[in-house]
Amino acid sequence: MILDRTTRAGREARMETPKTCGQGLAENSVLPAKLSELIGSMAEILEIHMGALDLQDNDSRLEHEAYRELVSEQRRNAAKLGETARRMAGYRDMPMGRHDMSAMSAPKAVEAFEKFVKLEEELSAMLQKRLEADRKMLSEMRGSRPKG
Repeated sequence: MILDRTTRAGREARMETPKTCGQGLAENSVLPAKLSELIGSMAEILEIHMGALDLQDNDSRLEHEAYRELVSEQRRNAAKLGETARRMAGYRDMPMGRHDMSAMSAPKAVEAFEKFVKLEEELSAMLQKRLEADRKMLSEMRGSRPKG
């Protein structure tokens, strides 16, 4: 279907599609921003878990060290993703440069975007599956809280 500027579909398509690459970067900055939050939250969970370990136990000390290293690495990764998101958002007003549209639709470009979409689908499915298990665990955690 050809979208005309005067049709409702045409107006909606223009509203949803960024006008410049800078606007596209800014709109897409939500992905690394949310991943930053998620990874940071995982680091927090691991750090809290570390406090439950009995460091008199050798296995617990090994686990504690592994978690300590992972928390540090996850915090660095979260910070880098957050900075990437901020930089992407900061390009919102970047002027639009000239593009070679044949390069934009070349097989390599299409394949790269197909891969990205496939990975988004896989991530979405994985998160949905994890979400079910995590909600169950959260419910169990809430049920095992000490009363008082």
